[in-house]
Amino acid sequence: MIEYENLGRTNRSFEEEYKKCFTSFLEGGWYILGKQVQCFEENFAAYCGTKYCVGVASGLDALMLALRINDFPKESEVLVPSNTYIATILSILQCGLKPVLVEPNIHTYNIDPLKIEDYISSKTRAIMVVHLYGKACDMTPIMQIAEKYNLQLIEDCAQAHGAKYKGRKVGTFGIGAFSFYPTKNLGALGDAGAITTNDQKADSVFRALRNYGSNIKYQNDYVGYNSRLDEIQAALLNVKLKYLDEINAHKRRLAQIYIEGLKDDFIKPVVSSDNFDVYHIFNIRHPKRDVLREYLLKNGIKTEIHYPIPPHKQRAMQGILKGEYPISEEIHHTTLSLPISYGHSEDDICQVIEIMNKF
Repeated sequence: MIEYENLGRTNRSFEEEYKKCFTSFLEGGWYILGKQVQCFEENFAAYCGTKYCVGVASGLDALMLALRINDFPKESEVLVPSNTYIATILSILQCGLKPVLVEPNIHTYNIDPLKIEDYISSKTRAIMVVHLYGKACDMTPIMQIAEKYNLQLIEDCAQAHGAKYKGRKVGTFGIGAFSFYPTKNLGALGDAGAITTNDQKADSVFRALRNYGSNIKYQNDYVGYNSRLDEIQAALLNVKLKYLDEINAHKRRLAQIYIEGLKDDFIKPVVSSDNFDVYHIFNIRHPKRDVLREYLLKNGIKTEIHYPIPPHKQRAMQGILKGEYPISEEIHHTTLSLPISYGHSEDDICQVIEIMNKF
């Protein structure tokens, strides 16, 4: 059986370093916002190419704080892709704002810059792009639109650690919001997240907001949250960050094998010279997706669907997200995610291709 993902197998090569790291953490006796968090923030900011990084509890919290810092009026509108994971939309709603869905480009699966201006109104305050599956959005026109209409640009980088657009890493175009959920290319061993920014004042406010609104003990300047990156998760992330480029390179090699080996019956990810893709997810599309998935399972290959239900069709969003989104629905009905983890070998991928090409 070729599993879709086995986190134990994926993390095995870091096991000894993790054990040493945990022993040091345990004996250190400082478990909240200590040296490990500070070290990771400095290291990840340097990796991304930003001046500042603020560790928080999750990717969702990172998105919420990225919105919260702007202090938008209630019911202000935030443009967001219609095919994103639900967390992106939840962050907008949790801040008392209104998500406005914009359809993606059917080839890249990212928000379509050609459609964005059609949805801008007098209430629009921000564009929240999502670098889905590990592919950076088409940022040049998006940044031009944001500047033209004076809109805050927020990047959901949850699936795109190390991804680049025209040589520039994601998380540097606007306010970057990262998740380190265990399945990510840079995954913790629990929930964790971070915000990247080049704005010194924003950095200070983010640090207060994550810590009950306080930068000085028992002095609260903002109505804040409890959203601190755990010291132990920061320590583990410091270990794994050293290998992130290697992890991304491995997944890029596996992706290239898929792209070259899979027959053209399957709609494969597009490759562009403008993009450095990191393939958090390698998805194909096929009109008989569910039949294909069952066929693969019977032949010993596990797959996933990212995602089976579009946001506007979720029960929780009824009465909130209105309108028709045929491109999003087409993607959700046909997409299938294939095995492509750091724990998979090239032989694993060749086996998947051999079986798929007989479908």
